[in-house]
Amino acid sequence: MQAAAKPVDGASLAVFRIAFGLLMFFDAVVYLKRGWVRALYIDPAFHFSYLGFDWVKPWPGDGMMAHFIVLAIAALMVAAGLFYRIATVVLFLALAQVFLIDAAEYLNHLYLICLIAFALIFVPAHRLWSLDAIRDSSKSSPTMPACWLWLMRIQVGIPYFFGGIAKLNGDWLRGEPLGTWLAKRADFPWIGPWLTEKWVALLFSYSGLILDLAFVPLLLWKRTRLAAYVLVLCFNAMNGWLFEIGVFPWMMVAASLLFFPPEWPRFGRKARPTNHMPRVSKPVLAGIAVYLAIQVLLPLRHWPYPGDVAWTEEGHLYSWRMKLRDKQSERLAFRVRDLQSGHQWEIEPGDFLTDRQAFRMPGQPDLIHQFAIHIADEYRREYGMDVAVTVDTSVSLNGREAAVMIDPAVDLAREPRNPWHKRWITPHAGEWLPR
Repeated sequence: MQAAAKPVDGASLAVFRIAFGLLMFFDAVVYLKRGWVRALYIDPAFHFSYLGFDWVKPWPGDGMMAHFIVLAIAALMVAAGLFYRIATVVLFLALAQVFLIDAAEYLNHLYLICLIAFALIFVPAHRLWSLDAIRDSSKSSPTMPACWLWLMRIQVGIPYFFGGIAKLNGDWLRGEPLGTWLAKRADFPWIGPWLTEKWVALLFSYSGLILDLAFVPLLLWKRTRLAAYVLVLCFNAMNGWLFEIGVFPWMMVAASLLFFPPEWPRFGRKARPTNHMPRVSKPVLAGIAVYLAIQVLLPLRHWPYPGDVAWTEEGHLYSWRMKLRDKQSERLAFRVRDLQSGHQWEIEPGDFLTDRQAFRMPGQPDLIHQFAIHIADEYRREYGMDVAVTVDTSVSLNGREAAVMIDPAVDLAREPRNPWHKRWITPHAGEWLPR
């Protein structure tokens, strides 16, 4: 309790608040400017849902355009520290809705952004260098309890650590799927021709594994901190350049500064504690402990499921299993059978989904399951017809030969959606085929 309440300089958290708010503002503007809001959230007639969150829907009409404008304004208010508590709540809810609308758009970095936005609701990062502190001096404090700084450090460190642990698998250690992806970047300036080489894929794979596991310890140790941060900068810049993953690399560059001494923005000068420093109670510390325990346990939940999580996807979400699988669909056929007449036909996913949704669905059993249920619901609603929906699949995982992923005899429209193991996902039988 005493260590958690110990005063630390609030400067690093204030700088991170500013950087995070500005990055979220920039990201919202990019979504609006490039037409992604309409393409991803307005135009699709159907959205895949997360289990338990099927009630989260996009706003009707052009409401999502207004949603992103509100998100951008809230992000600027967070950066400025203006009406901070209200702004952080609005920002989190806006980001969470965007995240939950369509499970086909799941990204680890958007999930992490939501978690950081949620944590900032409680972190008093507006006590320094903010408009709130200028408006009301009683809300100004150069220091804050250490527990808030460590909450953010641990939240940022969890993706690094579990991302490294997840890479300890046979595919990653043989250079896949990075080898496949890098080979497709052969037209990159300067380094493109090298990206097709096997040794380059192995270099990238082992470097990513080592750096993910080493980043947090190296950033915490004074002797290696600066060198580690240079590696963080280079690592994330390379990821952003090769894989086009939006603001995520730059958010991690900003977040990694939290591992420096908290007074670093003052160039070594330490702030003096004041009577205005926010207090921390035992219930608050208990809440932080429960929250972090959940964050540690979620990435482990794939272990009780049988089979390879990269194949079944069971326990994949929220587990920081980043860039670990490449699935190529050789066949995905949805067969619909009228239970009354016995007549059977195939349907085209493109008749119901956008091109992007249809592209992302084939390697993900839960999305295929949802789509089968949606097809049955549509035929029941439009034609009053009770149908069975089966699926014929052939999927290649990380360069292996293609294999059947879903039992073609199972009527997926009648299979329940729940968190338990799906017996209709077949064990992976494909052998690895070297490039």
